[in-house]
Amino acid sequence: MDKTIEHKDYLFKKVYDYVLHRIERNEWKEHEKIPSVRQLASEMNVHRLTVLKAYQLLKKHDKVYVKDKAGYFVQSIETKHLENLNQNNPIVSAYLQKNHLSEIHQSAVSYQFSQALIDPNLLPNHYFSDYVKKVFDLYPKVLATYSTVQGDLELRETLTQYFINQYKTHISADELLITSGSQQAIHLIAQTFIKPRDVVLFERPSYSAAIDIFKAQGAQIVTVDIQPEGYDLQQLELYIQQYKPRLFYLNPTFHNPTGYTVPVEQRKKLVELAEQYRLLLIEDDAYHDIYFDEPPPPPIYTYDSAGTVIYIRSFCKYISPGLRIATVICQSSLMNALLTAKSLADNGSPLLNQKIFLHYFSSLRLQQHLEKIRIALQIRKEIMEEELAITGWQWTSPKGGLNLWVQLPNNFPTELLLSKSFEQNISFVPGQVCDPLKQLSSWIRLSYSYANEKQLKEGLKRFVAVAQSLAK
Repeated sequence: MDKTIEHKDYLFKKVYDYVLHRIERNEWKEHEKIPSVRQLASEMNVHRLTVLKAYQLLKKHDKVYVKDKAGYFVQSIETKHLENLNQNNPIVSAYLQKNHLSEIHQSAVSYQFSQALIDPNLLPNHYFSDYVKKVFDLYPKVLATYSTVQGDLELRETLTQYFINQYKTHISADELLITSGSQQAIHLIAQTFIKPRDVVLFERPSYSAAIDIFKAQGAQIVTVDIQPEGYDLQQLELYIQQYKPRLFYLNPTFHNPTGYTVPVEQRKKLVELAEQYRLLLIEDDAYHDIYFDEPPPPPIYTYDSAGTVIYIRSFCKYISPGLRIATVICQSSLMNALLTAKSLADNGSPLLNQKIFLHYFSSLRLQQHLEKIRIALQIRKEIMEEELAITGWQWTSPKGGLNLWVQLPNNFPTELLLSKSFEQNISFVPGQVCDPLKQLSSWIRLSYSYANEKQLKEGLKRFVAVAQSLAK
């Protein structure tokens, strides 16, 4: 390639990435005017035609729009049907505009079907006081020192032995990183391996926080549908060839929000594809131990021998959300880069949390606790399914996890259902928030894990009544 052309292409990408990065990080707000072509060309010391070319491509990608004689402005991310919302409910309005869960989770409701968290009354709260005392006896200076960036060595060695015993894998403590929950792990991975305009594959639907994290990093998301039987692997390989993605973020075990589990054969094939096309697989595994009848297949990372999988295992949901303990497993070449990002983020997760978790995780009480939680959650799932049976709605009954992914009739007014549900002290998650394309308007996520059995029955009866009144 001619070096002059190559240089111009580099400058164009530099301008495009700069503007996109500012927009994705919300430094330039919706409908805010961005610098003129002349101004940005002067600031970046490039030709005005280079800036104009970048602006035109940003316009084509719906990142900016033009006002006659006024210049370029940041495009709104509002959905086209926003004007049909009940604007009298600011929570509904803000929630659907931003596609964030934060607004809905901040709303105090009596019947909580939006939180993919376990009822605090099911967690081992009384036992933890014993372990806190034990930790202070064993480590009297635990509050007077930091953990290492990579995480407490004693905890990493314990978890390493756990994974070796559980999955017959060959890993060392040096291949584990302790993070403050799985969301921090996803954030570190996005920061480390993604730059603006990199293509990232996502399941559709997917975990909403991960969608937001990668978009904020400037990633271009390409979606792969997930079904009860897994993925269309031919379509997946075609997308890998066509888009050359940097990584594929996936949640293959009791998937959030659908509850689907990818079968063993596909797990093996995913590793082969990743190795063949030099693709990173980011396996997010937050619900692995929350199964009802039988354990799920081994994680994808257990089939990986070439270092193509970064495995995130969270223990927060069913032990103690407040401890915020998760672990990342990957080969040393990837680990070194993650350690740099972790050191800049917090210089290491809190040592006290790690020590408390360590001693509870190593106890017999944990296994007894897990067995009780599985039974309690299976009962709650069955209650939800029984209460929804009269609706005629569709769903695939999950074999684990915390959520029911429910399909409503086509053209059902989901936004209005959300608004009316709030009026009845009920919350749920519209499918759009779990969709990178913001289109799954006839789907909703209902979590059966947070409300107790009485609340489930009462709240779902109210919810079904609201939905039936809207259907009429």
